[in-house]
Amino acid sequence: MGVKFKDIVSPEEIRFEDLDGKIVALDAANVIYQFLSSIRQLDGTPLKDQNGRVTSHFSGILYRTSALVEKGIKPIYVFDGQSSALKKETQQKRKEIKEESERKWKEALEEGRLDDARKFAVRSSRMSPEIVEGSKKLIKLMGIPYIQAKGEGEAQASYMVARGDAWCVASQDYDCMLFGAPRMVKNLTISGSQTNPELIELDKVLGNLGVTREQLVDMAIMVGTDFNQGIKGIGAKKGLKLIKEHGDIYQILEKLDIELDVDPTILRNMFLNHEVDSDYELKWQKADQEQIVDFLCGEHDFSESRVLSALDKLKKLQTTQSSLEQWF
Repeated sequence: MGVKFKDIVSPEEIRFEDLDGKIVALDAANVIYQFLSSIRQLDGTPLKDQNGRVTSHFSGILYRTSALVEKGIKPIYVFDGQSSALKKETQQKRKEIKEESERKWKEALEEGRLDDARKFAVRSSRMSPEIVEGSKKLIKLMGIPYIQAKGEGEAQASYMVARGDAWCVASQDYDCMLFGAPRMVKNLTISGSQTNPELIELDKVLGNLGVTREQLVDMAIMVGTDFNQGIKGIGAKKGLKLIKEHGDIYQILEKLDIELDVDPTILRNMFLNHEVDSDYELKWQKADQEQIVDFLCGEHDFSESRVLSALDKLKKLQTTQSSLEQWF
């Protein structure tokens, strides 16, 4: 979900060609959820194999990731680790929304309202442990590295960009800025010729708004994050105004004479000092064609010709040097 900063952040539309030769850290949870939501049949039913197992995520990982590689992009997937206890309320709300959406989806199907059915189906998407593990297996077979974060995947990916091991984070969530990602790109894995990637650069955002990263985090705390509810009636624009007037979250809370549901210092630390892993290896290898065909075609009923066509695009990774320097 992420913080709602759309009203105050203006992304720069770029071309895929601008990312040619760049290492991109994909926020795995965000990207795979996107695949599960968008890769569906007309009535909203996700792709499934003959045993009824969902395969939409496999389709997205194989075809859209190979398309990125074909464009010269070198991907890394970054998976979430242990969730903070502060996210329990957010996760419970999401679960309730998904359950209600699933009920409305089935109701719309029974009544023949296909447009409504698909809309509700998208909102009912779930990412189970089986989907996560299956995704990791396919990514590894494709020869693409994945990183298992200690905490939030967005925080780990943002750290990797700040460290210089990747050029940007690919995610739809503005939280990457809060975690300190110098650059993030939206719409990278969305299918469709009408959708172009959008670049957001942290320094430009801070400069345009006239705030520090700490103040940006304070604004997010007021608006509401995955870790807290926020302050009722305060959106991004009002939060910016309050920060300009009072300087930080502590002064604002004192001025408004209110308390947050979570200690603001704890919330600040979630974004400014999130636990990350600095001991990781980025190594791209040759895709294991035989095992991928066996896994996708033999176990999950994929078309072998389409799978082989996608794997052909991955060969661009096999001819590149393994050093990071050439990708910057």
